[in-house]
Amino acid sequence: MKRPLRIGNASGFYGDRFDAVREMLTGGELDVLTGDYLAELTMLILGRDRLKDPGLGYAKTFLRQMEEGLGLAHERGVRIVANAGGLNPAGLAEALGALARRLGVPARVGHVEGDRLPVPDGALTANAYLGGGGITACLRGGADVVVTGRVTDAALVSGPAAWWHGWGPEEYDRLGGAVVAGHVLECGTQATGGNYAFFTGHDVRRPGFPVAELHEDGSCVITKQDGTGGVVDIGTVTAQLLYETAGARYAGPDVTARLDTVRLDRDGPDRVRISGVRGEAPPPTLKAGLTRLGGWRNEVVFVLTGLDIEAKARLVREQLAGAVAKSADVRWELARTDRADAGTEETASALLRLVVRDGDPEVVGRAVSGAAVELALGSYPGFHVTAPPGKGEPYGVLETAYVEADAVAHTAVLPAGERVAVPPAVRTRALEAVPEPELPERLPPGPVRRAPLGLVAGARSGDKGGDANVGVWARTNDAWRWLAHELTVGRVRELLPETRDLEVVRHVLPNLRALNFVVTGLLGEGVASRARFDPQAKAVGEWLRSRHLDIPEALL
Repeated sequence: MKRPLRIGNASGFYGDRFDAVREMLTGGELDVLTGDYLAELTMLILGRDRLKDPGLGYAKTFLRQMEEGLGLAHERGVRIVANAGGLNPAGLAEALGALARRLGVPARVGHVEGDRLPVPDGALTANAYLGGGGITACLRGGADVVVTGRVTDAALVSGPAAWWHGWGPEEYDRLGGAVVAGHVLECGTQATGGNYAFFTGHDVRRPGFPVAELHEDGSCVITKQDGTGGVVDIGTVTAQLLYETAGARYAGPDVTARLDTVRLDRDGPDRVRISGVRGEAPPPTLKAGLTRLGGWRNEVVFVLTGLDIEAKARLVREQLAGAVAKSADVRWELARTDRADAGTEETASALLRLVVRDGDPEVVGRAVSGAAVELALGSYPGFHVTAPPGKGEPYGVLETAYVEADAVAHTAVLPAGERVAVPPAVRTRALEAVPEPELPERLPPGPVRRAPLGLVAGARSGDKGGDANVGVWARTNDAWRWLAHELTVGRVRELLPETRDLEVVRHVLPNLRALNFVVTGLLGEGVASRARFDPQAKAVGEWLRSRHLDIPEALL
């Protein structure tokens, strides 16, 4: 039996901490270092880059990181796997080869192709989410560096794990464990105390990046390098497991991992063991992401100070009614950030936000901005805006589709140029919801106190296209006995009024003492359209934690 694969991640998104690659390569023993650069929004950004220069379309930051990283990885015998290829993995591989020759580093570069799909009319990009098979093939073919286009985030770990341990394509439990490990690692420091609900009890000023010690049976230990900041505990791992997921079946191209089988145990300081993961055959289709330019958008934020806030907001809306009437989508939002008898002007002020969107740039540009500027001397007392109105800018739309797995030409391109076809899954299984498990016994009746939910529960939320998920977990068994019965779909709709008219589905994960709520359509057309104040739903979980309800005093 081979020793565990020690695999770390140095990037959770395009724009993450630049020095993380060097820190991870010099901070401790690693076999593989991964980097995740492709959030859904990133594909739109790279698509616009490639319109300007067909030779681009990849994450340029990664190439700059490799100026130092290639030599360090070679010295330490670390393989590098990253999805930084974006829309042009072949172009990035070529650039890396040229960089290696210039540096005198004998790095063999492989890449993965096949995710690119025919682009429908009106779309900018169309890419299928591939699994880890192409990465595995490149590593087996001798690659020191593997770059891919659109693969699932977890494939950056499951692909190297299958190579290291020699797993076959139907070893679903092992692959499922690797996918769960990959999901924990994929967002970098979110597994080590970043964006963590209970951050106040830890030093998270500069959390280290996560590492997984991945065993041959698919179990793993999540940890971080010695001497780095942050924390790894059951709470940080639970939070990341719930991030941007839905039901108990977490589907991917290689395997469907059962999140309801995950078991977490403390394995020492900053060490959490993940075990028990069951895997099933993957679904017959692959998820695909499409991006397109949706139109033009403009925004003006008016500052309303002191008295008569509602009347001031009403006046502005009436004065601009004619200017915004031609826009296809008009949204006004009044944020009452003001306080009575405030000690500073800023804390005495509220913000009135106007967002207009339309297919015609003139309609949302000069027509709106000009009308807003013209109010400067003829509107409410104290009139000013947070920034000069502009001429508008294009916005994007993200869409999800599904394609048959065998219609995608998943291909590993080995360092010597040999092209290896990666076959689709041997067996498939249609994705079905898991029936709700039996809930724990209720807490006995007792005195309650009105208090924020966040005193007894953590949460993490995120986006998937136009939908949002909010994962909520309890830290103790008694808190779970209360939470599982109290936090129903109806109660969530009551606590988060924005969800009242939307579909909300609850998923129960007893092993994690967690509930996961999926809210369909909360984000409109997705983060690129910026239709909502928090366009990626990053803080919906913290909003939920701040809401007050009757909590048993025994838990407080």
